[in-house]
Amino acid sequence: MDQLTALRALRRVVELGSFTAAGAALGISHSIVSRQIRQLESQLGAQLLNRTTRRFALTAAGQEYYLASRDILDALDAADRAVARHQAQPSGSLRINAPMAFGTLELAAWLPAFSRQYPHIHIDLVCNDRIVDLIDDGFDVALRLARGLPDSTLVARQLASSRTLAIAAPAYLARHGHPATPQDLTQHNCLMYTSGDKPAEWLFTDSDGATHKVAVRGSLQANTSVALREAAVGGMGIAGAAAFIVRDALHSGQLVEILPGYTLRPRTLYALYPHSRQLSPKVRVFIDFAVQHYQDRHWD
Repeated sequence: MDQLTALRALRRVVELGSFTAAGAALGISHSIVSRQIRQLESQLGAQLLNRTTRRFALTAAGQEYYLASRDILDALDAADRAVARHQAQPSGSLRINAPMAFGTLELAAWLPAFSRQYPHIHIDLVCNDRIVDLIDDGFDVALRLARGLPDSTLVARQLASSRTLAIAAPAYLARHGHPATPQDLTQHNCLMYTSGDKPAEWLFTDSDGATHKVAVRGSLQANTSVALREAAVGGMGIAGAAAFIVRDALHSGQLVEILPGYTLRPRTLYALYPHSRQLSPKVRVFIDFAVQHYQDRHWD
């Protein structure tokens, strides 16, 4: 027996005053309503209704049970309405993880537009350069820049691709000369990003598609590209960084791109979120907004 269905049948009988009216309201016959209530009484081991040929009345136990079950049904109906409102209007806390540089330089620039479109979503942004466990750390979605992703149970949505540039300050190049080929970097002070794969190995591609692998070394390594950018601006050495991180410094002339004709491997921006048959509305609209944002503009 479906107890919830029987509770609804009992409520209809009491409030409408007859089995026939209850059956009509529920879209079933009055005999099915009667059978559901008899099964409920049998399960409870108590009589809920005193029946005669023309009318019925609640027993003392039935009155107490009806009042309690009515409160339960009202609470369930309120919960259903709350879920429906969330589906219609995404709301609640959206917990996002992003790399430090991307979160502060890129994501924070377009979050205000997302927030204006979805004002009932509260954003909790956590920026760091370590790989978090979305489930254990309680994140709804993570944004990651990578040259590849390990196998996992997470759903990965590709958003955009960012060029990686080899850059240096004009003052550094004036002191140490311009490298002409990737192999020349072995004679330079290279600033290494330790959160990447093989930080001391830089892989370039030339205009013919040939690859050039270079083992670099230098006096600074860091787990954030922003620190490497500032060190490069200060003339400390040559760094490899995503284009969005050094864009302003290139425009101002604080940095220049080196090795024209050679490109470092690009990084892909992914949105990662746990697999679910019913993706929550707040995550769905965030992913859709990010996809549209990067379709509408040239990131680099």
